[in-house]
Amino acid sequence: MSQFDTIINREETRSIKLEYRERLFGNSEVIPLWVADMDFAAPPAVQEAIVNRTKHPIYGYTNRPKPFFEAIQNWLSRRFNWEVDQSWIEFSPGVVPNLGLAVQAFTNPGDGVIIQPPVYPPFFGVVKDFNREVVENPLIEQQEGYYVMDFDHLEEVASKPENKLLLLCHPHNPVGRVWTIEELTRMGEICKEHNVIIISDEIHCDLVLYGNTHVPLATISSELAEITLTCMAPSKTFNLAGYSTSYMIASNPELLKAARAQVMGYHLHMGNTFGALALEAAYNHSEPWLEELISYIEGNVDFVTDFLKSEMPEVKARKPEATYLLWMDFRSWKLKSTELKNFMVNEVGLGLNDGVTFGKEGRGFMRMNLASPRSVIEKAMKQMKSARDRMQKV
Repeated sequence: MSQFDTIINREETRSIKLEYRERLFGNSEVIPLWVADMDFAAPPAVQEAIVNRTKHPIYGYTNRPKPFFEAIQNWLSRRFNWEVDQSWIEFSPGVVPNLGLAVQAFTNPGDGVIIQPPVYPPFFGVVKDFNREVVENPLIEQQEGYYVMDFDHLEEVASKPENKLLLLCHPHNPVGRVWTIEELTRMGEICKEHNVIIISDEIHCDLVLYGNTHVPLATISSELAEITLTCMAPSKTFNLAGYSTSYMIASNPELLKAARAQVMGYHLHMGNTFGALALEAAYNHSEPWLEELISYIEGNVDFVTDFLKSEMPEVKARKPEATYLLWMDFRSWKLKSTELKNFMVNEVGLGLNDGVTFGKEGRGFMRMNLASPRSVIEKAMKQMKSARDRMQKV
């Protein structure tokens, strides 16, 4: 039995995943497989570090000394062969806040920000919220749910001088792509030619599956590093989202200076007492835990995709190259987006992410979070098949 088979009761823990069910789905009983945190205990080393710190009764302002930065540097060196100088790193409370700060740092109201839908919904929000223009460069869906970038269209929109910034999702949420060096290089060359800065959201970089390899955009060449601000965090990897410990990396001092000015301007630089300790324990002592996690997630992906092929072949889902998120294609059911969402909630009993929230390209899709014990995922799929069978009999 895997440690990840253990069902942990998250009731009464102020978990958004559970406590927002009534608000979002109108039903507090659905199995919550939506918001992207995991139903797994954090690594033992993280738990131990936090418990030890709580024994001291004062939780005042804290700093991030050299060991915090060394943990990041050593992690990036071991996992990605990326040698990062401490002066390139700036703390921030989260990757989504990073995106909003970057939009303010590198664009003015009315400027265009390029995104590549279907994409994580906050990519739209951080642009619109600050009165910038969303410029869509939609991904191209090829056979069997495989997505690629539309470089011809990217060239077109990047060439317009009012479009100053590209928000890159790498690996991509929700379609699960790990962009190749060739894809990243071509995208980067287009942006470099047209003076478009790239904000690379790499929060899922540690969660690569099936032997795929994540290559940080900034490591490909010095030319691409000059126009790239990378956003990372241990939150998805080690289930630490509640500790708000993220960071930005840029070797170009001007980019980092502009981003840092936003962090300091909003007084976000302090962090919290436990976040830095959690990061250090995760990066320094929890690599074996991560390897077991990846194997378990692959098992969940295999189960669901095999189940669909054998029991519901009209529903398509390509195995993601990274993340624990499955992009499920229900277009064959011929349901409107609202009908599909209501069916999942009221007939299936599942709380999934509605595909249209990722852009119009997501109509007919749902995103399913597979970072739960296998028994929960099995129950969810059995409920889905039963409801689908009932629908077909009507």
